[in-house]
Amino acid sequence: MVTAKTEVLHEPKLDTILMVEKAILEAEEYPTRTRLWKCLPRKMQYQTFKRVLDYLEASGKIGFDQKRIVYTGVSNSKLEALMKSSLKI
Repeated sequence: MVTAKTEVLHEPKLDTILMVEKAILEAEEYPTRTRLWKCLPRKMQYQTFKRVLDYLEASGKIGFDQKRIVYTGVSNSKLEALMKSSLKI
């Protein structure tokens, strides 16, 4: 059996994770992955960026609505408005 292994160049630092989380919070609307990556204040490798998004999703701080990133962390007014306007099934 052959298994493929993805080699991680390095792990993101805490300040990098916080920078991405802050950019998601301050976005006027829910950004796509590519748009968020391009508007970050500091540039980073896309592999590192995806690793940060994976961490934020695993910790329950973000979710994905089709292609857009939705912040689900503490007190998000945009998420509350979305929940109020959605249909209950």
